[in-house]
Amino acid sequence: MKVAVVGATGMVGEVMLKVLAERNFPVTELLVVASERSVGKKLTFQGKEHTLIGLETAVAAKPDIAIFSAGGDTSLEWAPKFAAVGTTVIDNSSAWRMDPTKKLVVPEINAGELTKEDKIIANPNCSTIQMVLALSSLHKTYKMKRVVVSTYQSVSGTGVKAVQQLENEIAGIQGEMAYPYPIGKNALPHCDVFLDNGYTKEEMKLAKEPQKIFNDKTFSVTATAVRIPTAGGHSESVNVEFENDFELSEVRRLLNETPGIVVQDNTDTNTYPMPIYAHGKDDVFVGRIRRDETQSNTLNMWIVADNLRKGAATNAVQIAEYLVQNQLV
Repeated sequence: MKVAVVGATGMVGEVMLKVLAERNFPVTELLVVASERSVGKKLTFQGKEHTLIGLETAVAAKPDIAIFSAGGDTSLEWAPKFAAVGTTVIDNSSAWRMDPTKKLVVPEINAGELTKEDKIIANPNCSTIQMVLALSSLHKTYKMKRVVVSTYQSVSGTGVKAVQQLENEIAGIQGEMAYPYPIGKNALPHCDVFLDNGYTKEEMKLAKEPQKIFNDKTFSVTATAVRIPTAGGHSESVNVEFENDFELSEVRRLLNETPGIVVQDNTDTNTYPMPIYAHGKDDVFVGRIRRDETQSNTLNMWIVADNLRKGAATNAVQIAEYLVQNQLV
C-alpha cells in the first residue's frame, strides 16, 4: 500500500502521519509531499527518515492513496492529476465538498456509499464532522427539522500562524497577526471570510455539508461560528428540533451506542465535554443533554472534539481504512 501525504509539514499533515502510525495503517511505502520550498528536507515516520518530495514526483510514483491537506487551490489543481493515474484521493480542503460528483464522507455515517470509481473523496469541515456524528442516530430515529449551532473554535483551526499569535499574546510578545484583532481574552465572531449574505464561509459549510452527508434536504441548519482563545479543540452548542418527540433517556442510549461518540453528561459531578479533555483523542464528546423547554420536540446538546484529529486527520485515515478493508483501492 503506497500512501502519499500531501501537505505533510502542515498542522493537519503532521497529525495525519501521527494517526497513520497510531492506527497501524498498512503503509508499505510512504511518500511525504510538500511545497517546493520544503522539497529535500527530512521528516521521520515510524523511526524511519523520509525525504520530502514535490507534487509532480508524487504523481509519477502512482500511490494507491493520497491524503491531501494542502489547501483548496492545490487540491483543485492536483487531485485530478493523482486520480488520472489511478490514485484515490482523500481531500481535507473545501475544494470538492459540495461538488455533486464527489462523495462527502464521515465513515460512521456514509462510507457505505463509496465505490472503486470514487477517485476523489471529500473530507468534511471539522465543525461539521463532530456535529453530524452526534446527530446521526438521532436524525434516523426522530427526524431533524432544524438545527441551530453556535461554534466555539480553537485557533488551531486557522493554522500555525494563529497558534503563534495566541502564544505571543500570552507571552506579551508583539508578533505577526493571523486575525484582525487580538484573540487572547477575546472571542471573534469571524471564522473564515464573510460572504454577501452576511454569513462566513465556515457558517455556510455547517449549513450545507450536513444535508449532503445525510443525503437529505428536509432539514435546515443555521450557524454562528466564533473563534476563541483555546489552542486546540472545537466546541458547539447545538439546538435541534425534531419532527418526533423523544425521551432523554433514549437520546442518551442512542448516543452511547453511536460509534465514535462518548457521552459525558452528569451535572451532579460537573461532568461535561471540554476541549482540554478532547485534546489528542479521536472521539466526539457529547454532554449538557437537555430538553429545550421553550419549544416542543427540541433538544440542546454540547459537542466537543479535537479538530485536528476526528475533525480532519482521523476522519481521513478512517476513510482510507474503509477503502482498504473493502478492497476499493
